[in-house]
Amino acid sequence: MPKDDLIYVGHMLDTARLAAAKVAGITREAFDTDENLRLALAHLIQIIGEAARQVSPTFREAHPQTPWVKIIGMRHRVVHDYLHVDYDVVWGVVSVDLPALIEGLASILPAEQDPE
Repeated sequence: MPKDDLIYVGHMLDTARLAAAKVAGITREAFDTDENLRLALAHLIQIIGEAARQVSPTFREAHPQTPWVKIIGMRHRVVHDYLHVDYDVVWGVVSVDLPALIEGLASILPAEQDPE
């Protein structure tokens, strides 16, 4: 059975929105002192990357505006180098990169699939 790329893109979008919501109104200092938040965000980044990894190469090629390789690479870094997760990078991803990713993913999905 072929996988449905839009399901994975939708999962990426939902997870990115969840991560963004977790840092809404949060300062970097609050992030640095909240271990549970740091761990949760690293895990959510991992999920986004895993969903991106499941998207077919054909679909990725059709949507080159999404930084698929960077998203998947970040997942690999969190999963395989978990002892050295750089929380400066995690903060940058959730506070800078996710808003653009959310916008880009939302533009890929048909309106009826976008939950908002």
